[in-house]
Amino acid sequence: MSTPPKSFHVKSFGCQMNVYDGERMAELMAAQGMTATTDAAAADLVVLNTCHIRERATEKVYSDIGRLRREDGSRPMIAVAGCVAQAEGAEIARRAKVDVVVGPQAYHNLPSLVAEAAGGRLAIDTDMPPESKFGALAPRRRSGPTAFLTVQEGCDKFCTYCVVPYTRGAEVSRPWGALLDEARALVDAGAREITLLGQNVNAWSGEDDTGRMQGLDGLIRALDRLPGLARIRYTTSHPNDMTQGLIDAHGDVEKLMPYLHLPVQSGSDRVLKAMNRSHTRDSYLRLLDRVRAVRPDIALSGDFIVGFPGETDAEFADTLRLVDAVGYAQAFSFKYSPRPGTPAADYAGPVPAEVMDDRLQQLQAALLRDQQAFNAAAVGRATQVLIERRGKLPGQMLGKSPWLQSVHLLTEARIGDLVEVDLVAAGPVSLSGAERVAQAA
Repeated sequence: MSTPPKSFHVKSFGCQMNVYDGERMAELMAAQGMTATTDAAAADLVVLNTCHIRERATEKVYSDIGRLRREDGSRPMIAVAGCVAQAEGAEIARRAKVDVVVGPQAYHNLPSLVAEAAGGRLAIDTDMPPESKFGALAPRRRSGPTAFLTVQEGCDKFCTYCVVPYTRGAEVSRPWGALLDEARALVDAGAREITLLGQNVNAWSGEDDTGRMQGLDGLIRALDRLPGLARIRYTTSHPNDMTQGLIDAHGDVEKLMPYLHLPVQSGSDRVLKAMNRSHTRDSYLRLLDRVRAVRPDIALSGDFIVGFPGETDAEFADTLRLVDAVGYAQAFSFKYSPRPGTPAADYAGPVPAEVMDDRLQQLQAALLRDQQAFNAAAVGRATQVLIERRGKLPGQMLGKSPWLQSVHLLTEARIGDLVEVDLVAAGPVSLSGAERVAQAA
């Protein structure tokens, strides 16, 4: 029997939902009397909160496990959590020396699993129980100026390249009352901005406190009435769940920031169909036109995959033309990587690695061009910046504009303050601001 851990370290990979899950796991362990540490080498327990979206994610886990062995041959207790744990299950324990394996729908059981492992037994829980894990989690008590709030999990879209439906399960929406309670707790703990999270966050739906069915726009409007909350964001959205009510909220709700992350993945209709994306190039562009009609200054973001099986030069050129048509403020782009168990992993026509490399470089150059243009167009604009942390220079603070741009400025404002600034200069990925007044009310 080993000694129960007294300190812990959580290392989260991948998406913002993993960041949220990592925070909740940390809260669970702190509630057991364990102390958090930023030094994995000194921790009694290390939780690797994994992501399974990209190729070689599994091998990265084994590499990280190996690096946790100390010079004297000892190691901390190791828990592998998240989507790799869900996908690999007992295989992780067979290949590496770990103590706990827990999937993303079962991490509320982490304290009991750690106790089981301290008793000398391998503890594994990758169940997807019908009851929500969220009811077993303690109320939020700590927050920075920005906070994540998971409102929806899972995916029913079954894009042919994606493992999320298999590792996170079907789409599930958290209840209205629980979300408002958690949001209030976050604001009471210091959050000025809340980002609503979900694999398909705009698929959220639920009954409000009057029994009326609401979509994500209804939830946003309820949060808009929450005293002390200054900003609302949401991510990640699917084009098919972008309702007119949600579009209208971008024009009506002042606290809803002018930023929309709406993945498209490709500009080719044939590739989109092969991906099972269920939208077309034209329907996506028309949707963006509707959003811009109610919020002309909105910053648009997207996701792209290059080198999907069978993608031709002409189809990749369609993607570049879509990028030119949209003018993204920022975007994320990746080379296709086959994920075991997904339909696309068996598709014919793999694109050579060197072709994917060239296409990704072309795409990223176009996206960077548009990001720089968006930032340059913001120079001279007066806006508010939410201060999130200190900068590297004396008196320098860093924060975000409403359009999710990083802004640095010299100010005496504190973390969590909203500061009125003039945006005075733009770089490739950030802007400089000059404070207009000491502090916004």
